[in-house]
Amino acid sequence: MSRVIVIGGGAAGMMAAYAAASCGHSVVLLEQNEKLGKKLFITGKGRCNVTNACEREKLFENVVSNPKFLYSAFSEFDNGDLMELLRRAGCPLKVERGERVFPVSDHASDVTAALTRLLKERGVEVRLHVKVKEISAADGRVTGALLANGQYIRADAVVLATGGLSYPTTGSRGDGHRIAEGLGHTLKTCTPALTPMETAEQWCTSLQGLSLKNVTLTMRCGGKQIWSGFGEMLFTHFGISGPLVLSASSYYGKCKDKTAVTAAVDLKPALTMEQLDRRILRDFEENRNKQFKNVIGSLYPSRLVPVMILLSGIDGEKKIHEVTRQERSRLAEVTKNLTMRVTGLRDFAEAIITQGGVRVKEVNPSTMESKIVQGLYPVGELLDLDAVTGGFNLQIAWSTGYLAGRSIP
Repeated sequence: MSRVIVIGGGAAGMMAAYAAASCGHSVVLLEQNEKLGKKLFITGKGRCNVTNACEREKLFENVVSNPKFLYSAFSEFDNGDLMELLRRAGCPLKVERGERVFPVSDHASDVTAALTRLLKERGVEVRLHVKVKEISAADGRVTGALLANGQYIRADAVVLATGGLSYPTTGSRGDGHRIAEGLGHTLKTCTPALTPMETAEQWCTSLQGLSLKNVTLTMRCGGKQIWSGFGEMLFTHFGISGPLVLSASSYYGKCKDKTAVTAAVDLKPALTMEQLDRRILRDFEENRNKQFKNVIGSLYPSRLVPVMILLSGIDGEKKIHEVTRQERSRLAEVTKNLTMRVTGLRDFAEAIITQGGVRVKEVNPSTMESKIVQGLYPVGELLDLDAVTGGFNLQIAWSTGYLAGRSIP
């Protein structure tokens, strides 16, 4: 039996502690906050989107950075395993649109309560309000952890599950990255991910609060498509947000020329350009003597009408029968390709996750053990792993944490 320290009581840390204790190890879980799973309480708008119920192969498809690294982790403990574990622990689940999985109660606290019960059943010692200063090592192997209060705890293995830099109010301030670097690990530059995007166009800010549903958002870099998705988005005082935008933001970092990034909205994705033109023509023929501004309201939300008039270049006062074929074509083009120039991402305070972190080439994907220091297991958001929205990032945390806990000898 090994003495195991788990640093960080989030999703990855709690799962690692449970898995290690289930193997008979003596486990102490150290959390600097006043409660476990503090970040879980704000995920999914407080409902906690614990995972996604898709097929396992689709888990990989939704991972943005280093999906191949996760083959062993997802094989050892996938979304189905997690759902079964939570149900057995007294947290019934439900599957919603996009195969997102939530607790039936819609309360994130029920997820944390279920995990806390599992930890108690397995005899895990949980210590709250405990901050770790550093992990000690000798002869290339971890020996324990030094706490901020000066106390030293000996250990045969340490699971480092301190998270990234997103939501710093929950305590994620990069402490784990600093500790990992101190032990010889290198980091891929950390950037905000799953975060709103800022845009250059003034008309975007005029639409603040407007939500668009059932649209397609396509992000391009220098004209080349780097991401596209269907769903919902929101205009804000600085640009755009919402589920589609958050997922798109994870691909922003993949573009080397940040001055050439655009986001284009297809307002009518169910219609081809030809079908849309016929729809517009039909509306026009039924309202030939009305002004353009009074006719296109059937095509768009009312707040979007002034913007579509502006971008189409058609005088709003113009009578419909005076609108030319070229102008009608321009209106259809703007409808299918409402384009904004992306000028940047919002910072870590608004980001759901962190992109970048401990380089995965320095970690054994079959066990999550460090290749640099024996007995060290970096897991979860601390690593250079991230995915789009929909429960996939939490599944990365659950899976890597579980694999680490099960792999400790």
